[in-house]
Amino acid sequence: MDAHEYGSKPPKHQSPPTSGSSDEDTIAAHKEHPHYYPHDEYEHLRNKPDVNQPNLNRADTAATYETYDEGTGTVDNRKQVDQIKIDYDHHKHLWWYRARYVMQDAFSEFCGTMIMIIFGDGSVAQVTLSANPNLPEASQNKGNYQSISWGWGIGVMLGVYVCAKSGGHLNPAVTLSSCIYRGFPWWKFPIYACAQVTGCFCGAAIIYGNYKSAIDAYEGYGVRTVPGYSDTATAGVFSTYPQPFLTKTGQCFSEIIATAVLIFVIFALKDGRNMGADNLLPLMLFFLIFGIGATLGWETGYSINLARDFGPRLFTYFVGYGNEVWSAGNYYFWVPMVCPFIGGAFGGFLYDVLMYTGKSPINTPWLGIKALVKPDKDKLRNVVMEGDPERAA
Repeated sequence: MDAHEYGSKPPKHQSPPTSGSSDEDTIAAHKEHPHYYPHDEYEHLRNKPDVNQPNLNRADTAATYETYDEGTGTVDNRKQVDQIKIDYDHHKHLWWYRARYVMQDAFSEFCGTMIMIIFGDGSVAQVTLSANPNLPEASQNKGNYQSISWGWGIGVMLGVYVCAKSGGHLNPAVTLSSCIYRGFPWWKFPIYACAQVTGCFCGAAIIYGNYKSAIDAYEGYGVRTVPGYSDTATAGVFSTYPQPFLTKTGQCFSEIIATAVLIFVIFALKDGRNMGADNLLPLMLFFLIFGIGATLGWETGYSINLARDFGPRLFTYFVGYGNEVWSAGNYYFWVPMVCPFIGGAFGGFLYDVLMYTGKSPINTPWLGIKALVKPDKDKLRNVVMEGDPERAA
């Protein structure tokens, strides 16, 4: 075995430090033999970040989180970031490991949103398609509206567990609110949003492939219709459509208020100066999504998430549901794309104004407006790249 392979021992004339050596000696030996790391004797060093670690994709993220007690997103992933940096040092000779290291955030959000859609859209598919009166009685009515609330709650909870490495955002509105109020680097916003939309698109494709035969049995072979154009429409399995009585104002208000509640409660669950949820946060998110669905979800389907709606909607357009996926509900499609951002920003603003005492642009001169009115180019660059709004105060 080559001396530089992971897990191999160093040459005999260069033995590793003894158990009585200092941490600095151990780290020095580890740098000299980067693939030798005794798991039992030096396990404590796995939580000790190397200050000389190359400044790659994760290093600036860790530096950002140091200025915020709760981290960003829905979960505190600062320990995972440090662990990933140490793991990278073991495997950086592998090209795929280097690529995954750079793309870890994008891969993480992609996988998390895909899992969310599989459980969420899967629950809608089972409830909708099992209502087919042409099926045997034993195969009918496998669920109700509450089943959908359960499915989405579980999907979000498990999605957060899957993508905790990247902060468990799952939602561009969460990412935007984290950029505005919690110091998340602005340059990462488009990366996260693209990964989230792509993950939801792929999750919808998986559900469509699984339920294609059931859709054919429900609508007719090869028939694909949209709510408002057919009594057996199935496009609502994948994306949201409003109730026919809603005005455009009602559609927008429903999505804004639901997303504001989402972000407000997430900020409360993350606030270490409040009660906080700590490791129970994914479970609390389950109850939060279940509650929003049970109380605010009927009128528009509680998209509260551009990626959750646009990704699957785009997929239905590609597989033959037609232009009606865009025109249904008086061109409703743009509402779940725009309104969650408005609601998320408003919910975060309310929480920080009324409750939050930590680092936030709200807790700077003029509620952060000073930095917008009189921006400093150097400080603005820090905000975009490093995500610390306090530097722009």
